[in-house]
Amino acid sequence: MGIQARNTASRLPSNADLEKAPFIEHDEDDVKPRRRSHVHALPMMLALFGVLYLLKTHYETSFPFPSKPAPLPDFIRDGIEQCEIISRPPPHHKPFTASREKNERFVEGTKSVLLKNGTVWTGEDDGQEILHGADVFLENGIVRKIGAGLDLAEHLKDKNYDQVELDGAWVTPGIVDTHSHMGLDSAPGLRGSDDTNSRRGNTQPWLRSFDGFNTHDLAFNLSISGGITTMLVLPGSAGSIGGQAAVFKPRWTNENTPQSMQLEPPFVIDTAGNGTLKRTKAWRHIKHACGENPARVYGANRMDAAYDFRKAYAEGKKIKDEQDKWCADPKSQKEPYPTSLEWEALADVIRGNVKVNIHCYETTDLNSLVRISNEYQFPIAAFHHAHEVYLVTDLLKQAWGPVPPAVAIFSTNGRYKRESYRGTEFAPKIIADNGLDVIFKSDHPVLDSRYLVYEASQGHHYGLNFSHALGAVTTHPAKAMGLGHRIGHVREGYDADIVVWDSFPLSLGATPKQTYIDGIPQIIKPHVADKPAEAQQVFPEGKWDEEIAEVLQTRGDPDLRPKRSANNVFFQDVSGFYLESKHDLSAFDNGGKGDVVVKNGEITCVGKCVAEKGLEFEIIDLKGGSIAPGLISVGSYLGLMEIRGEKSTWDGVAYDSLKDAGEVTDGLLVHAVDGAKFGGKDELTAYRSGITTAVAPPISNSLVAGLSFSFSPSAPHPLARGAIQNPAAALHISLDGGSGSTSTKIAILRRLLLGQVHEDTEVVKAFRKVAGGELRLVVEVRQADVMSALVRLKKEVGGKGKWTFLGGHETWLIAEELADANIGVIVAPARSYPEEWSERRIIPGPPLSNHTLPSYLASHGVTVGLGIVEEWQARNTRYDAAWVYANSPDIFSKSSALALVSDNLEELLGLNDAYKAREEEKAWVAYEGDMFGFEGRVRGVRGFGKEEIDLF
Repeated sequence: MGIQARNTASRLPSNADLEKAPFIEHDEDDVKPRRRSHVHALPMMLALFGVLYLLKTHYETSFPFPSKPAPLPDFIRDGIEQCEIISRPPPHHKPFTASREKNERFVEGTKSVLLKNGTVWTGEDDGQEILHGADVFLENGIVRKIGAGLDLAEHLKDKNYDQVELDGAWVTPGIVDTHSHMGLDSAPGLRGSDDTNSRRGNTQPWLRSFDGFNTHDLAFNLSISGGITTMLVLPGSAGSIGGQAAVFKPRWTNENTPQSMQLEPPFVIDTAGNGTLKRTKAWRHIKHACGENPARVYGANRMDAAYDFRKAYAEGKKIKDEQDKWCADPKSQKEPYPTSLEWEALADVIRGNVKVNIHCYETTDLNSLVRISNEYQFPIAAFHHAHEVYLVTDLLKQAWGPVPPAVAIFSTNGRYKRESYRGTEFAPKIIADNGLDVIFKSDHPVLDSRYLVYEASQGHHYGLNFSHALGAVTTHPAKAMGLGHRIGHVREGYDADIVVWDSFPLSLGATPKQTYIDGIPQIIKPHVADKPAEAQQVFPEGKWDEEIAEVLQTRGDPDLRPKRSANNVFFQDVSGFYLESKHDLSAFDNGGKGDVVVKNGEITCVGKCVAEKGLEFEIIDLKGGSIAPGLISVGSYLGLMEIRGEKSTWDGVAYDSLKDAGEVTDGLLVHAVDGAKFGGKDELTAYRSGITTAVAPPISNSLVAGLSFSFSPSAPHPLARGAIQNPAAALHISLDGGSGSTSTKIAILRRLLLGQVHEDTEVVKAFRKVAGGELRLVVEVRQADVMSALVRLKKEVGGKGKWTFLGGHETWLIAEELADANIGVIVAPARSYPEEWSERRIIPGPPLSNHTLPSYLASHGVTVGLGIVEEWQARNTRYDAAWVYANSPDIFSKSSALALVSDNLEELLGLNDAYKAREEEKAWVAYEGDMFGFEGRVRGVRGFGKEEIDLF
């Protein structure tokens, strides 16, 4: 062999790599073997086998050739699989493209749809791109093609599809709600379906919202009718770590299970294997909370909560370190792969595989969580609620990781507890201007997610660019949830989650004509009204530079009192005048415009006016705006509480005048005016928004609450001129909630109203006045069955009684009977939601019904007003009236829509029963721009009984 090797080597180049040299075959003639090399071969081989046999037999020596390795134990193989999973990088998916063939959620048999000639906001170019006259083709559950006319002709050839002519209607991506409790806090609210919060511990990362998800929630269809196509369903915020969240699409599925509604689940049943759960490459989600909620539920103050977070993450890091050590040499391990049912989710958080969503309001809490994120090195997807983020935007940029957290907020919902007290409607603009992604969320059912776009509309009104406002309910939440690769845009290859609107989506009262989820139209027979051309236009964001500067300068506590007043004002370019007047109003006919002159607080000229010489006038250009009656707010405890979550800011809960008592309190009738509180933020904000009168009954949990009072929300104290307008407006009672049966309460009312109680107490006297028509009775009630009993009782009592129902969710079921009984209704809230069992039979309104509750009642002859539920909502009263007008223009004129929050409420609340205000005392408001749209804003207010005009 030595000669052969040398001969072979001699044929290679001098610089050849012997490790890579090819095997060279040789002819037999090259080297001839010697014969004698085979002579002793057989005896030698026999001798060798003999030696091996002896060794094996006598010394049990293993055969020296390599054997097949023994199979690894199951626990090692399972562990190696887990090692492969934790070694994956975080799931940053590339965006789907036009090459995508099919949505995995596609329902076989679903017909393709061509949306033709739409105005498409795609979400591209940072939200600036709008395609006019565009066609969108939906196929296989995805957006297959976007184009126009001939662009799609070849693609559509020989395909079977439904064509929908949009006539220029607006088209957007499906609305994405990044903070919802739908399916956990279900409608109607019942004890058996309340799975929002666990009360078993402050830090419970092992809980999963998926496990409590109720597929029978009435809110699913309602949310779809508002354009919702995807939602992140979070556990509640009772504890610091409430558990893991899940993403769902709200459409009904054939399987009808939570798992079939889930989008990109992080775990699925391994149907191809042994049926266990299999980890996918999708994001996980988790809910954290800080501040007041853990303190209220678990007694964990901020120091306690910070420790609880750190302790929990220490456990998560411990598990992660043990797993990493095991995976460094898995085949040598003697114990199974280490894991913990309780803490493995936090180990995954530290690895960057979990989107962390944190309920956090105040600067101190935000700072604490930013520090913890750096201590344990995990990114934060979004801070939620975050009422003080606008004051510390740079703080969020210090959170661990390359991308700062997004900020998921309300638009105007605030001041309901101390940590939300410094919130501002200008926060979205401030936050966006500082480079952070703004998201509007519902916290459903805190806000009905159906109206999530309404939040974006208000954000736009208060300064947020329209592209950012729309992005805040589409592209931004999709990105924060780790789903920006498939939802949040109208883009080829993306999920066919599309909304077609009846108007520009940010216009007041904008309503979906149709919602598509995975290419499936969700609304079977949509009811929509044709909106005017001006409702289709993109309008500019509001300009509030002075207000924003003051908010920042005062760290969220600006002086909201009027800063400038005048006795003489000249309003120019007025296009609407809605006051009763002796003046000639012909200037406003057929869209005409005029002027309005105010001298010493009184309107002296309307139409074509000239300022009186010798007097100084403030000149205000209303830019086509209007002058209208001052608005009235009712339904909350505005004027009796400043911060709903802080009882020390309340008047307190009124005494129950019907319970057994001593001589002093027997039959006591509470007058709410005696507990009046002035100067609060909600009151002053309401005044700046056009509210000149607010009405409050006593805070009560009893059948008989007491006497309400009306007041001016701008007054500094109860003794100021015009502060108290009517000290005893109406007698308020409640048949919702509380102890005792409904039948018992009706029996008590029957005795009181029929004069069968012979005691001469304050309560008895008040009910005598009610029976005689001297005092208005306002009944808080929502259920049709209870209202029916009240209708029968009113007929039984007879006489001239003046009754009003407040709430009235199910009044439409007995509308004719209410009209016959002359019982009016204050619809509160203005847009019904089936929150409780007693409210479940609602009129949902367009696009699910052709009527809203106010329009249905009005069309049946019932006197209707609009109310609110919580104090912060007072500022939006004008929008509530304008919304009703926008969606029921065949029922309401602009004047009658305004009456829903002015004249009608005066009647329904008995404000003028004992005192008729003089014309010169009545309040009015001057609006710049269209008061029935978001372009309008208050520029001047003449408060009740005032001689000067407050200017804004």
